[in-house]
Amino acid sequence: MLEDFFTRALIAGIGLALVTGPLGCFIVWRRMSYFGDTMAHSALLGVALSLVAQVNVTLGVFVIAAAVAGALLLLQRRNTLSTDALLGILSHSALAIGLVVAFLSGIRVDLMGFLFGDILAVSVADIAVIWLGGAVILGALVLMWRPLLAATVNADIAEAEGMRPEVTRVILMLLLASVIAIAMKIVGVLLITALLIIPPATARRVSGTPELMAVVAAVAGAVAVTGGLFGSLRFDTPSGPSIVVAALVLFLVSIAVPARLWQRKREA
Repeated sequence: MLEDFFTRALIAGIGLALVTGPLGCFIVWRRMSYFGDTMAHSALLGVALSLVAQVNVTLGVFVIAAAVAGALLLLQRRNTLSTDALLGILSHSALAIGLVVAFLSGIRVDLMGFLFGDILAVSVADIAVIWLGGAVILGALVLMWRPLLAATVNADIAEAEGMRPEVTRVILMLLLASVIAIAMKIVGVLLITALLIIPPATARRVSGTPELMAVVAAVAGAVAVTGGLFGSLRFDTPSGPSIVVAALVLFLVSIAVPARLWQRKREA
């Protein structure tokens, strides 16, 4: 019989993977992988400011992550630097400011806890937050799927069709900020970033359509969570990194299989 804490971790992890898989597809399609690290570092700044202001950490992380995303959009419009340079500046600046704020305020922040989380310590309330918040995020993603996909494929054509790609981009960034906010304290920002990138990268090779890729990414993430947790239980390894290793194994399997074999399976 599985212990209660393990069952809760499994349910929470799968719930998160079902959201990060489809949402992460847009990160892979738009080549925004470094954006995930930027949001993760901004989340640490949100934690520090939330503790100083004595407000809800989840709300504080969402506000700061959304503010960083907005700053990126404004800086991109000025065309002063490339996107990767702007992401690097925002990422490390947010992390540094967060550490300085925590030091000056005398607040002790468990950085390891926020980076790697403790999925084995999730409560029923945490599970409710992940599944309810995830349902809202997935619902918004489904409603915005066509405009988001059109803007990803060709922003000019999407604008010509009246889809307003800039608005859809803001919505996508807000959805990413929401995912990080609801799950950061539970599973850590590094695990969230990994689940946003590795399962979609795995699904991209084996999927023939964007919709199928989103489904496969969600399934791959859920399999990685399950395999990682059982591996952690079997080998007594840290749960978060074990999940990332399991996701990596799935990705390596996907690239090891010849592309023509995946093509045949899709056609069958």
